[in-house]
Amino acid sequence: MAATDKVVPYFDISFQHASNAVLRKMRRFGDPESFVNLIERVRQRVPHAGIRSNFIVGFPGESVDDVDTLMAFLEEARLDAIGVFAYSDEDNTEAATFTDKLEADEIAARRDSVSALADELVAQRAEDRIGEESTMLVEVSGEATVGRVQTQGPEVDGETLVHGVHPVGAVVPVRIVDAQGADLVAEVIE
Repeated sequence: MAATDKVVPYFDISFQHASNAVLRKMRRFGDPESFVNLIERVRQRVPHAGIRSNFIVGFPGESVDDVDTLMAFLEEARLDAIGVFAYSDEDNTEAATFTDKLEADEIAARRDSVSALADELVAQRAEDRIGEESTMLVEVSGEATVGRVQTQGPEVDGETLVHGVHPVGAVVPVRIVDAQGADLVAEVIE
């Protein structure tokens, strides 16, 4: 991907959790060390890569230590976008048959706690991008022009605002000049 110029530097990696015990119960591979190693390898090859992932909290049997492991991983990973979802039973899945389920209010509290950290970390990562140059796909043009730079996925990540009118569908070179939470503010490079 890094060598293909028609592919944007955007990596959506489905980690789902960071705790080894929870991942095994989900029948998934990995652990915090291997995930951080993967992220570091991506950033070595593509220094300005945007990396996003989703996480499930409250999976049956998840402990407080498991949540702490997830939160420590998120702090180290420095992801650009983080989706946090509360576990819920899905028909015809193995997890729906597990007996060590958490109470709904505990799952919600864990989701809220991890989501608050995720919001803070994503905002910090957006601030880290101030000064970077990228290209932006214009999606809305009017009094303000809104779109996505190469490290932002549509409908799931932040968006980028530039001043001036630019045609929808145009790809314009920009420099990031500010961050507002997950959203970026840029200026067009002439």
